Amino acid sequence: MYDRIKFTVAVDLFIVRDGKLLLGKRQNSFGAGKWGLPGGHLEKDETIEQAALRELKEETGLTAKSVEFVTVFNNNNREEPYIHFGMLAVDVAGEPKIMETDKCEAWQWFDLNKLPNDDILWVHAPLIRGYKEKLAVVNHV
Repeated sequence: MYDRIKFTVAVDLFIVRDGKLLLGKRQNSFGAGKWGLPGGHLEKDETIEQAALRELKEETGLTAKSVEFVTVFNNNNREEPYIHFGMLAVDVAGEPKIMETDKCEAWQWFDLNKLPNDDILWVHAPLIRGYKEKLAVVNHV
């Protein structure tokens, strides 16, 4: 008999322009005061790609032609286990706007080589490392 564990699935997005990564400063939510990737939870009957495109629009006002898988992080460091999928937004149109004023106080572009590492949301740090190091799977923070 198997012990079954239920995981929450998060879909987080990499929006990269001219060697810069878009990060949002979080407020009034998990990781308030830290910089994080746009993203959210997979909803019932939704594909990972659909969730990524929906979250991109809901949080930033941006649209993308498609998304591509980059990396996955199996986050067992919380009471509730999470699987985080890191997806790259392709052919992104528009300029980022604060769409969820209760959750995000600013969007900012950061040079990939000069990220605010000490101020990045800890659950997004492994995804960013996976993106930068081209790791399909990241198992540790």
